[in-house]
Amino acid sequence: MTGLRKHLATVLGVVFILLLWQAAAWSLPGFLRPGVPAVLERLGHDLGKPAFHQSLVGTLGRLGAGYSLALLAGIGFGLVAATLSFLREVLRSAIVILQAIPSIAWVPLFLIVMGFGNTPIIAVVAMSAFFPAALSVLNATESVQRVHVSAARVMGATAWGMVRRVYLPAVMPELITGAQLAFGNAWRALISAEMLVGFGKGLGRSLAYSGEIADMAGVMSNILVIAILAALIDQLVLERLKHRLLRYQYV
Repeated sequence: MTGLRKHLATVLGVVFILLLWQAAAWSLPGFLRPGVPAVLERLGHDLGKPAFHQSLVGTLGRLGAGYSLALLAGIGFGLVAATLSFLREVLRSAIVILQAIPSIAWVPLFLIVMGFGNTPIIAVVAMSAFFPAALSVLNATESVQRVHVSAARVMGATAWGMVRRVYLPAVMPELITGAQLAFGNAWRALISAEMLVGFGKGLGRSLAYSGEIADMAGVMSNILVIAILAALIDQLVLERLKHRLLRYQYV
């Protein structure tokens, strides 16, 4: 599909969501479900407030720290485990079991161990994003042809050379896909943890506070910001990075 048609499909999808939202607002009292114009007006008003900027900076800072740690650890873990045989299957089984645990379930444990602050929230984000990143790399290494591995060894490649020259190029497509899945997990875990912990400034905390005081316009405006921000990060950062690293697939 061409770029123009793809953008048109995205716009139509957004319009469809807004129409459903407005239809629901018409069927319910205004204090329960404010309409799209009222929420957009509230959002425009909030954009100029310092509290909104502080919440945005706090959320993005935690996301950047946790997501970066998860990618580095996940890629390294997956590549190292790929060079093993029996241990690789053991580690894969452990990842499958651990990723079945909801990331928000780790919050009480991290709060007890790490105390209140940004650290437990970042740890939850990193935990939620680590598993899909590591599992995607681990699964992708199975597609590496043995003949390439044997040829590299015959040519005297070191262990680091095997990872850099053989395994990493082979797993790059699956790695990008895993990074996008990891971002979705990290974003949901971040907002949930901010709502639950209630520490500092963040979009999740702002959403939870609006709900506590029954400010439905504030609830919907925060939900709208969370959705738009996630879509922008995915399309403007991750998709562009995907096209740049895998440009040979889009020629």
